[in-house]
Amino acid sequence: MTRLIAFNKPMGVLSQFSGGKDDSPHPTLAEYIDVPGVYPAGRLDRDSEGLLLLTGDGRLQARIAEPKHKMPKTYLAQVEGEPDDAAIEKLRGGVMLKDGLTRPAKARRIDPPAIWERDPPIRFRKNVADSWIELVITEGRNRQVRRMTAAVGHPTLRLVRWKVGEWTLDGLAPGKWREVAGS
Repeated sequence: MTRLIAFNKPMGVLSQFSGGKDDSPHPTLAEYIDVPGVYPAGRLDRDSEGLLLLTGDGRLQARIAEPKHKMPKTYLAQVEGEPDDAAIEKLRGGVMLKDGLTRPAKARRIDPPAIWERDPPIRFRKNVADSWIELVITEGRNRQVRRMTAAVGHPTLRLVRWKVGEWTLDGLAPGKWREVAGS
């Protein structure tokens, strides 16, 4: 039977089971998940939080992680400033990055989500407003959401991956995991 684990990766945790190149002081998945034979299906950078799926099934891992399968990934991004309609439309139409044009994304402004506090909290700047957007992408370039929001003038302050395909983070606290049904 295929095991599929949904993990709420806290900020600062590496998306791997062993240390980094120089025995990085950052915690790894091994400190949270003691399940043999599962590996991350894709990555979530150290500065991002949220849903990371792990499985031992290579085909499922590929279907989740490889861009050719176009599995939607939903992110909640706290951004600097308040994106206007033009910025949201740019995100929807695709954004030109150094490595080319992104696929069109679903993008919308949202109210601040009812999620956990980040540790450490984002920097607070009295004279710079922040807001939240929801972004759904179907590719997974390195730090793509951060680069997209910066390209439209609204750098990401906090990034939470909320959903991958049909799997969601709903009800899962940071640092916790649960087994979910694979399909």
